[in-house]
Amino acid sequence: MEVEVDDKDLKAAGAELLTDGRRGLRIHGWEIESRNNSILNSSSFQQWEQKLQTSHLPEMVFGDSCLVLKHIGSGTKIHFNAFDALAAWKQEGLPPVEVPAAAKWKFRSKPSQQVILDYDYTFTTPYFGSEAIEIDSDKHGSGEVYKQNSSLHWEDSEEKLDLVALALKEPILFYDEVVLYEDELADNGVSLLTVKVVSAISLMSCMIFFLYKIAC
Repeated sequence: MEVEVDDKDLKAAGAELLTDGRRGLRIHGWEIESRNNSILNSSSFQQWEQKLQTSHLPEMVFGDSCLVLKHIGSGTKIHFNAFDALAAWKQEGLPPVEVPAAAKWKFRSKPSQQVILDYDYTFTTPYFGSEAIEIDSDKHGSGEVYKQNSSLHWEDSEEKLDLVALALKEPILFYDEVVLYEDELADNGVSLLTVKVVSAISLMSCMIFFLYKIAC
């Protein structure tokens, strides 16, 4: 999906596109950045297997792809990436899904040797994003960025999505879709983890909407 952004809409919303070759948007003290890169090479793939302590990973892992939402003033950062998603999958340890196709899949290598599927080969993950606080110490002259991995403080809210506002055809300021990993399940389907972001002008304000899903 290609979206053409009108410079007048950006200016009216007080927004500007990111520079230095980055893809994203800066608006109302927030930065939205998406990175779509190639899949892991064999060397990086093996390193991930060692770090995650598993010999089972999706066929296509987009290790350097991510979606980042960062509050510039406080350094608060919410981001979505493949490594943390797979770490959550590994920790969850769900049993394999038993479907008719799985019975045939067990013999896909050699008919005489049964392949035991003792892991969740759909790579379903409970992951819902990562969080961090990044302090740009360049303000103090060192030119470094420090990361604090302490958890953010979250509070319950009774506010709900304004479905009417979401249905309005308002000017879109930024849109992108990032694929984190994909596996074709030996031609028996597909497992796909993606995250989408849409930023639009709605009723004289800015709306940022994330859609994060795994499809099998």
